Parts: sequence; structure tokens; C-alpha cells
Amino acid sequence: MTKQVIVIGAGIIGASIAWHLTKAGARVTVVSESGAGGVATPNSFAWINASWGNPETYFRLRIRAMAEWKRLANELPGLPLAWCGGLCWDLPADRLEAYAAEHSSWGYGIERVGREQAARIEPNLAELPDSTLYVAEEGVAEPVAAIKALLADAERRGARIVTGNVETLALSSGKVTGIVVAGETIAADEVVIAAGAGAPAIAETAGVNLPIETPPGLIVHSRPYKKLLNGLVLAEKLHVRQTAEGRVIAGSDFGGGDPGEKPEATAREQFAAMKAMLHGADGLEFDFHTVGYRPTPVDGFPIVGRADSVGGLYIAVTHSGITLAPAIGLFAANEILDGERDPLLGPYALSRFAQ
Repeated sequence: MTKQVIVIGAGIIGASIAWHLTKAGARVTVVSESGAGGVATPNSFAWINASWGNPETYFRLRIRAMAEWKRLANELPGLPLAWCGGLCWDLPADRLEAYAAEHSSWGYGIERVGREQAARIEPNLAELPDSTLYVAEEGVAEPVAAIKALLADAERRGARIVTGNVETLALSSGKVTGIVVAGETIAADEVVIAAGAGAPAIAETAGVNLPIETPPGLIVHSRPYKKLLNGLVLAEKLHVRQTAEGRVIAGSDFGGGDPGEKPEATAREQFAAMKAMLHGADGLEFDFHTVGYRPTPVDGFPIVGRADSVGGLYIAVTHSGITLAPAIGLFAANEILDGERDPLLGPYALSRFAQ
């Protein structure tokens, strides 16, 4: 019997889960208040990486996700993806070296490069330190275009896309049996909450507590401009890249920085700092800034898996949505349809927060 699944959320995680479920033969309905793109994803720096600050278990999940991006690009031609490489010197020298040694020992392709080599990689950077790290295998996805490609192909395969606000989860005998949208119930065998910052309020309607924070992150966007950057630049004060349409975007880190009390003023300051970083940027013009609210479980790691306290409910909420999306989509589809949980998801069940 064909399984009917509702996916709440049309950001990169929801779109990936919906696409993988549809491809595997499920009947899928995607429900989103904001339409394709979600809320957090369009405001993302969109860096695909397995970089610093990761325990090895999380590193392994991220490395697998990078490989799954390549698989997804083969299965969905035209997916806006670039393996452009990244230069990094955004850590004190001792921590940068510790990160390089640790992640290199795990098999991450980190290269230590001097100033001259870094200048060949990114010739338009005005200032470079004596030593930086370079990871050629890191990349970027253009987030909204990637979501639209996934959802369009899911729809072509039979998925239904509904724009609407999920008022509550429908419950019967301790099991989620669907959702209520605009006073009408849509039934399903399983419901997936992939609604990012909106996930806790929806889960709460079934008595499920999701311990998630939503810190804001400001990113500045230039008007489209001639090519200045070849890849990612994770510099001391700003993280910068150029999008496929030529916009130079920057945040005080890849998640975006604190917008402060006057976000527009903060954005203008960041934009000025970004221009100063780049040769040839005299004609670069400020266009807009975004403030994204990043769905971040309180311990910083993903929540992916079924809820223990109620049946028929699957949760998928994480900060590193762009990097992890193809792996979480694949793993969630396998678990929902076949009951097989990938070992890489082992540490990331909601039950780890149980008191």
C-alpha cells in the first residue's frame, strides 16, 4: 500500500525529504505557510562543508552529506551547485592549526597555503595573512533555486504542494493522523515536521517539546556585479562569497551576524567592510540585507527521527540545513518508508533531550 506522508515546511530540508519520499514511491503533500523557499533557507550563506567545530560523529554525517549533494546533482540535472573551494583564516593561529591537524587526520582535504598561493586562488582580496587553509572540496548551493528544482521535480513525480498555515496536528489514539489547515483536516499515515523555526509551535500541538533556539543572522547582499571571487572566503571579520547571479554576500560569520538594534546601520557597516576587502569593488552597490532566524537545537546538533511520545510523527530540524539536506532527505525517506535508520543519525534522536 502506498504510504501517504505530509511534509510541513518548504525550506531545503523539507524540499529534500519531500523529493526523496516522492521518488521512493510515497504520496506526498508539502504544506508551507511561506511557499517554496521556507523562511531560513533564503537567508542562508549556503556553504556546503564539514569544517571546524565538529566532533567526529557529526563530521562523518557532514562528509556523507557532501557526497549526497553530488549524487543529488547527478539525479537532478541543473541543480545550482558549485564546488568552488574555500579559504579560511577565521580562527586564532593555534586553533586554526588544531582544526587543520584534526580534520586532516579524519580525511578532510585541508591544504595549508601561503600568501602567494592564496592570492592566486583569490586574486581580488586586498589583504591576506601569511598562512591560510584551503579546502578545494567545499562548495555552495543557490538555496532558493535548489528548493524550487527539488519541489518542481517532486511535483512532476506526483507530489502536491499546498500553501497554508498548519493550525494543529490531528491526533487519534496517541497517533498523529494528519494536519488541520484552514479548518480542514488533511489525513496522512505520517507527518514530517521540517518547518525550521516554526517547528516547536507545530510539535507542541501534539504535546511534543522541541528544544530549539532561533538566533538571528544578518547577511548583506550587493547588486549583481562582475566576478570578483572564485569561492568562499572565511576571513577574520567577514565571511564572503559571490552568488551565481553575481551578488557579493557577507556576514560576520557564515550564519550571519547579530543584527543589533539598528539592522540597516549594521548592514551598511558590513557592506563597507566587505567592499574594503576586495580589489575592483569600487562600483559594488549595496542592494539589501536579510535577517534569517536559524533553527538551532539547543545543543547545536540536528534533531532527526521519530517522536517517541506520539506515533506517526517525524521531526527534521537542524541549523546546517544546506550542507545536510540531501543526506537527511535520503535517510528520512528510508526510515519513514522502510523503518531503516541510518547509523549516522544515531546521536540525533529527539529522545536525547528526555529528562
